[in-house]
Amino acid sequence: MAETDKADDRHGDTGAGRGERRFALGLFHMIERLLLVVIVAMTLLAVVFEILAIYRLGTILLADILLMFLYLEVIGMVSVYYARRNSVFVYPIFIAITAVGRLVVLQGKEMAPENILIEAAAILLLSLSALVIIWAIGKQGAQ
Repeated sequence: MAETDKADDRHGDTGAGRGERRFALGLFHMIERLLLVVIVAMTLLAVVFEILAIYRLGTILLADILLMFLYLEVIGMVSVYYARRNSVFVYPIFIAITAVGRLVVLQGKEMAPENILIEAAAILLLSLSALVIIWAIGKQGAQ
């Protein structure tokens, strides 16, 4: 048995060879980049549709502004992914906080008080999750 085969056996790498692994990783990386471009394109298209709807209605509502913030955060998430891949995990949490906050603001008067409390608890839990992730990334970067 060759020395490299023994090393592969010790590390559990008996499946794909080095070339096959490199090809697969390259393919997945390309698919990932393509999907990120599709996400940005779809988000920009949604922004255009929203602006056209605002124009047709002739007025800007709070819901429209909050929805634009959600679109902006999606684009920001993709931008951060390209800038520094290690902190991208916290952006979906920020988007979820904004989305739940949007629900509270838009439905606050009609909602039952216990539902507002549940959504506020969800925002608190998401915020704590974001803090834990940011703390863990900072601690990992310090090592």
